[in-house]
Amino acid sequence: MKSFGQILDLKNDPRTIDAYEKYHREVWPEVVRSLKAAGITKMKIFRVANHLFMYYEAPDNFVPERDFQKYTTSQKSKEWDVLMRTFQQKVPEAKPGEWWAAGKLVYDLDWPTGK
Repeated sequence: MKSFGQILDLKNDPRTIDAYEKYHREVWPEVVRSLKAAGITKMKIFRVANHLFMYYEAPDNFVPERDFQKYTTSQKSKEWDVLMRTFQQKVPEAKPGEWWAAGKLVYDLDWPTGK
């Protein structure tokens, strides 16, 4: 299993942020099924102000640039993706073509300590 961290901003508007969180308290079942079908086994999204950090796990052969958007294969998941993008905006550090910017892993509690 591999772990991934990605960063994105919400539009900095309290109503937008509230709406985004409301949708995520009631994620459409088709979206959950599609994420799992794409290979994502665990996902959490954290927010500070309008900044989002998404943590997820997927199999070792999962490549986010290739595999993440496979979750949008169902019509309902495509609708979700389009809707969520109305609340979101890329961070300035995002690479061309990247919506959620890939975070660099700098520490893992499971790494050996060198002893």
